[in-house]
Amino acid sequence: MAYEAIGLTSIRRAINLLLKNKAESLVVYNRQIRSAKLSISVPSVIRLKYYIRPLYKSTHPTKRNIFIRDRYRCQYCGSDKDLTIDHIIPKVRGGKDTWTNLVCACKKCNNRKGNLTPEEAGMKLLSKPRKPSYIELMILAKREIPEEWTEFLYFKP
Repeated sequence: MAYEAIGLTSIRRAINLLLKNKAESLVVYNRQIRSAKLSISVPSVIRLKYYIRPLYKSTHPTKRNIFIRDRYRCQYCGSDKDLTIDHIIPKVRGGKDTWTNLVCACKKCNNRKGNLTPEEAGMKLLSKPRKPSYIELMILAKREIPEEWTEFLYFKP
C-alpha cells in the first residue's frame, strides 16, 4: 500500500482525528498524553482512514521560499553566510523571477558572477534549481525532519 504525505498538522489535531476514529497512528513519539480517563501515545505520523483529496496549493518563488528550497546554502560554494538571491540568467539579459532561474547565493559568489551566466563566469551550480511542491516546502521549512518521517516522503530531505 502506498502512502503520500498530504500535510503537517498539530499534535492536538492529530489526537482529535485519532479520538474521532478518522485516522490511525503509524508512528508515535515516546511520550504519552494523559487525562483522568485516557492515556494516548503522541502521534508522529498518522494515516487518514478516508481519502481526502489534498488541496494542492501553489508555491511562489519568494526570497524565503528560495532559501528554504536551497536549505540556506549558496548554490555555488555551499556557504551559509551573507546569503542573497541570484538570477542564473541575469535580469538585464531577460532572466525572469522563476523557480528555475533563482538560486540562493552568498554575496561573494553573487558579485563574482555579476551579470554573467554561471558558465560565462566559470562557476558551477551545486544543484539544478526546480519548483518544489507545497508539501515539500512545508516540510523543508521545519529545517530538521524527524527520521521516522522519511519513509513516508516522496522526496529525499
